[in-house]
Amino acid sequence: MDLSRVLVVVLSMVASELSHIHARPIDFVCDSEARRVMNKVKDLEGEMVDCSAVSSLPSSIQLPCIRIHKATWEMKSVHERRAEILLSLGTLAQDVRSARTLSQPSCVLTLLERLEHSVNNYLHVVKLLHNEGEQVRPQAKSCLGQDSKDLGLVLKHFGRLLTGKLEWLVVEMAKGC
Repeated sequence: MDLSRVLVVVLSMVASELSHIHARPIDFVCDSEARRVMNKVKDLEGEMVDCSAVSSLPSSIQLPCIRIHKATWEMKSVHERRAEILLSLGTLAQDVRSARTLSQPSCVLTLLERLEHSVNNYLHVVKLLHNEGEQVRPQAKSCLGQDSKDLGLVLKHFGRLLTGKLEWLVVEMAKGC
């Protein structure tokens, strides 16, 4: 194999990993483009359409609570908003991990692995946001999402969590950029 083919293979491997780079919290808050690039929900939804094996997940996943009562949300501190989002992301990550471990090797397993990676990226970034020595206290579930075995519905709710509650939190925090 000549050097150019080896380089193409190596560059392809590196490029495939670039989509898994973690955003720095300051980039996440101050750069809407960094948030847009990090959001892989549309990619996962597109891959799900191509995955003919997707019908039902092997176990239920609690959908993130995406409802926002604007007046109540605005009365909450940034720390309370962040804790609510962390709770939703943590529950989602745990349930996706459980479904993934019960899945047989297939495109569903690949989708669940990518979804778990994406949720964990957000979980990591949100944990680091505005973390000035503050302890994140476990929060009582103020909003219980329904359970679902429908991967499309899980992706839809995850996307709405990112573009709803998380985006509202980031917009508030971005005032300091």
